[in-house]
Amino acid sequence: MKRSISTLVTVGLTLGLAACSGTGDGGDDNTVTFRIWSDDAVAAAYEQSFAEFTAQNPDITVQINQVPWANYWDKLRADLSGGGGDDIFWVNAPNYASYADNGNLVNISELLPDAVSDWEPSAVEKYTRDGSLWGVPQLIDGGKVLYYNKKLVSDAEVDLADLTWDPSNEQADTFLQALKKLTVDSAGRTADQPGFDPGAVTQYGFNAAWDFDAIVGNFIASNGGLYQDSGKYVFADDPASVDAIEYAVDLINDDHVAPSSADTNDNLDFSRDQFLQGKLAVFESGAYNLANISEGADFEWGITPIPAGPSGRIPVTNSIIAAGNSASENSEATQKVLDWIGSEEGSEPLGANGALIPAVTGAQQSYFDFWASKGVDATLFPAGVQNGVLKNDPVPGAQAASADLDSAFKEIFSGRAGDIQEALKVAQDNANEQISG
Repeated sequence: MKRSISTLVTVGLTLGLAACSGTGDGGDDNTVTFRIWSDDAVAAAYEQSFAEFTAQNPDITVQINQVPWANYWDKLRADLSGGGGDDIFWVNAPNYASYADNGNLVNISELLPDAVSDWEPSAVEKYTRDGSLWGVPQLIDGGKVLYYNKKLVSDAEVDLADLTWDPSNEQADTFLQALKKLTVDSAGRTADQPGFDPGAVTQYGFNAAWDFDAIVGNFIASNGGLYQDSGKYVFADDPASVDAIEYAVDLINDDHVAPSSADTNDNLDFSRDQFLQGKLAVFESGAYNLANISEGADFEWGITPIPAGPSGRIPVTNSIIAAGNSASENSEATQKVLDWIGSEEGSEPLGANGALIPAVTGAQQSYFDFWASKGVDATLFPAGVQNGVLKNDPVPGAQAASADLDSAFKEIFSGRAGDIQEALKVAQDNANEQISG
């Protein structure tokens, strides 16, 4: 979740901004080292939490080590393979399985069995492997929402409530109908009017793009599809996934209701910036962009649930865990810190500044209260997973295939890949070959 916690990521969590403040290999027996990749706001929230922890446990201090996202995983892999690394470290869903399988992580189901029920169920499920939970859930991005420009939506006389999309039933696709009314060319014609010029769009309806967390994964899940399953990629073998991806691509290249991939493929913030500039009516994203929009929009905006697909409103949801290092030589103090960050008291500071949603359910009210004071009902984010979330089993070694997959999907979204189903099959098979090798 680089963007989703941006990643949550990514952005609320735009990651990789902080420099490493330590290696995790030093310190005395009373110091627990804690590695994260987040920005200074999240680090400051942890500092507040750990100050109280040390007040209650004066014989233990916690040292936060920030490592830039760009080399986080390379450094972590090298440290752990050498028997070192911090006592506790952040891990995201695409990367944890390999560490769990290699015995690098403390089994939380055994260490803190009574605490598991206090944590966000979607995060617990995501990081449970072979019947055991392999980290303490820390942050979630909840579901996804539609951020919308109130004036643009009102001017188009569009109702965003209870929208539906359907790749096989045009009449049932009220979402696309709305997006066409919200897309306007330089002559003032909308995308559903004769003479509309797709080459002269001044206002787009939606931010369709190759963005798995915010866009593509939501369409796949809401169509009942699978992206990966049983340790491999399956999106090309699953007709529901193929249909969902084709739908998202068509929003750009056939329906012309979303910006060109030339603008979005290498800049996932392009659509957000277009929204903030009043050039995009509806922006689908997660809680990780809430602060950006609150601070950057000079117009009235709102949030509403994403459109329902044939299988309902089923988004991608991301989360981060704090994993205990099984090689730690300071296990007793490390256990106390893991217990603390899994508690309501220990997690409340993570939500109190409105950056991200704590995964400890009892601490989430601090996040909701922050945004309620600004007139935003942030409960819509966790409520967005009530119909379920994308079933996305981890693929061990996924990092090895990520660059090639990204390149293949960029070609598909650009419209240059030819037959989409064939291009997806090639991308899937190449990725599975890479991870198996």
